[in-house]
Amino acid sequence: MNMIFSAKVVFDIDILIDNINIHYIDEGEGQPVLLLHGWGSSVDAWRGIISSLKGVCRFIALDFPGCGQSGMPEAPLTIDDYANLILEFLKAINVENPVMIGHSHGGRVIMKLCGEGLLNPPKIVFVDAAGLKPKKNFKSQIKVRTFKTVKFFLKLPVVKKYTADTLTKARAHFGSSDYNNAPEVMRKTLVNLLNYDLTGIAGNTVKNIKCPTLLIWGDKDTATPLYMAHKLEELIPDTGLCVLKDTGHFSFIQKPYEAVAILKSFLSYTNSN
Repeated sequence: MNMIFSAKVVFDIDILIDNINIHYIDEGEGQPVLLLHGWGSSVDAWRGIISSLKGVCRFIALDFPGCGQSGMPEAPLTIDDYANLILEFLKAINVENPVMIGHSHGGRVIMKLCGEGLLNPPKIVFVDAAGLKPKKNFKSQIKVRTFKTVKFFLKLPVVKKYTADTLTKARAHFGSSDYNNAPEVMRKTLVNLLNYDLTGIAGNTVKNIKCPTLLIWGDKDTATPLYMAHKLEELIPDTGLCVLKDTGHFSFIQKPYEAVAILKSFLSYTNSN
């Protein structure tokens, strides 16, 4: 199949998808590449990559609902909602099966879309990607169980009307910074996402990803630890792992030159085939 790629210039655009105002940028020319950011981030996370590689590909990056300059959803979102949003977005901007790059939560959405055959990109890049349920150490297990016990008693009918403020404080004490810093609708969204394991009972979704896949990971990532990359490398048939030394969850920002070099090689190879 012959593909013709039109030249693009810089755009900062808003578009209405599923009654949510979605902000996105569109820059460069050639093979379209969709960039999906992590939880609580925005298109700004990708500007260094885009600036360095816009001569190689056409980059499209959007702000997820409740992030950056996009609107807030009216109700909590599920992984299915995010997947449908991306499908509707690509349809609206008339782009079919772009190369996909996802950081953290963006990677989770790509796993859902591609693992279930909703999109069939020529290549995928997962950067410190989420989507696997993390292992819980003993301390984490105790913390979760304690909060669930406290929540149970604070929600008993006899005391519920007196304990709203106490429950809020308990959530703040036991919850993560991502959870505590989010509006209520996004807190519930985060809970929905964290309870969905794309390698567990969901049918080992990622095993169905058949296209060439690149993993870029920070060796000191604590949000999505390196063992997750090794797990994905084991599950996805055609994959390779690049570990960026002395970097954390935002490895591509902490080591921009290395990340750009790796991506340029990967994406240029895509363009030549």
